Amino acid sequence: MGRRGAGHPWWTPTRVLLLLTAIAFALGMVQKSGCYERYWVYDDHRYTHMCYSDLPYLYTGRGLVELAWPYSDDRQVRDRYDVMEYPVGISLFAYGAAWVTHWVTGSPEVSVRADEPAGDLVGTAQVKKEIRAFVIVNALIFAALALLSAWLLAGVHPRRPWDAAAFAVSPALVLTGLINWDMLAVVLVAGALWTFARSRPVATGVLIGLGAATKLYPLFLLGPVALICLRERRYRELVDTTLAAGGAWLLLNAPAYLSGSAEWKVFWTFNSGRGPDLGSLWLVLSQAAHTTISASTVNHWSWAFFALWCVGVAVLAFRAPTTPRLAQLGFLVMVGFVLVNKVYSPQYVLWLLPLAVLARPRWRDQLVWQASEVVYFASVWWYLGGDLQPAGGDDVTTYWLAILIRVAGELYLAFFVVRDILWPRYDPVRADPVGDEPQAMTTRSNVVAV
Repeated sequence: MGRRGAGHPWWTPTRVLLLLTAIAFALGMVQKSGCYERYWVYDDHRYTHMCYSDLPYLYTGRGLVELAWPYSDDRQVRDRYDVMEYPVGISLFAYGAAWVTHWVTGSPEVSVRADEPAGDLVGTAQVKKEIRAFVIVNALIFAALALLSAWLLAGVHPRRPWDAAAFAVSPALVLTGLINWDMLAVVLVAGALWTFARSRPVATGVLIGLGAATKLYPLFLLGPVALICLRERRYRELVDTTLAAGGAWLLLNAPAYLSGSAEWKVFWTFNSGRGPDLGSLWLVLSQAAHTTISASTVNHWSWAFFALWCVGVAVLAFRAPTTPRLAQLGFLVMVGFVLVNKVYSPQYVLWLLPLAVLARPRWRDQLVWQASEVVYFASVWWYLGGDLQPAGGDDVTTYWLAILIRVAGELYLAFFVVRDILWPRYDPVRADPVGDEPQAMTTRSNVVAV
């Protein structure tokens, strides 16, 4: 609050943030309207208008149009549809959204669809109606999750709720919130930051475990939690968090594994067998060198680089003059993961967003980083549409440049986070006695304020 601020009896900072989040997410829906009007047909319109989303294609391509259980081992189902290549949390959510879609569209008789070729279902009027409804159902739930995420992030530092403003009005949220089901993991990460700030290890572990069962990356938050707990000698909390995370992950995965173990393993085999893909430095290296890099090579080297990066984060955490905040360490770990990962889909920026806005709550740095992500967002669709290739050639150096700009933006923000950890006087939260107030209220200094 500025020195001249008088406050308002109803328009609190958190309520303003919720309004801004609602407006931003509504703009994201509008941004996808071009593809919505055309039922997401398979043409270049989805690239030129940058309105692509995985949701409608997976509705018809993974058997949700027939309400097929994602982990069914029924031979007829598997002959018609591929297995969902996502973790259990997303598959179960998509299955539930498909049930709601069928209910709101008049509960069509799905058993008769088994007699038609799966590819022909997309062109029917009823399925087109369902595709639109499926996107709407997911979008409304994602909007609610975005609001909840903003509320949770605003509460991590109770006296600094405006730090979450960079999330509420994020271009990344507007452009990528509806591409896939990543908002499910975003709200779980935001919740883990919120519960950790209140020293609730079991709740933190449950949210991390559910997040890991939805998108693998929330699992990596256990590393920063462990570093903070080890530095502060909070061994019991570390054990509680780890056990709760493992229990939540097992509980959510058990029904899928028991109903179809082979189908459950598809997520793991699909990713391990994937070679250099969109947005990765591995793709740049492979295309620039005009060589093929095998999936096993990428797997070995990417995990080796990521392990070294995590060792560096651990050294930084223990050598810092004060215990780093969870958002700071979590952001650094996630940056290391996306830098060496074999793919960087445009919605992966959401993995970094809730951590980034709290790790470095400064508008200049947030705008620089998010601008680099917007550049990549635009370039990936132009690349897929073939618009970045010069006439008479297949040179895609413009796309490589966009990838490098994104990487530079992430390293730029990581640099300032590292500086804040090593010299806390630069940290906007540490340097603000009001913002750091929760730490002064506990004998475990530098732990509660995340």
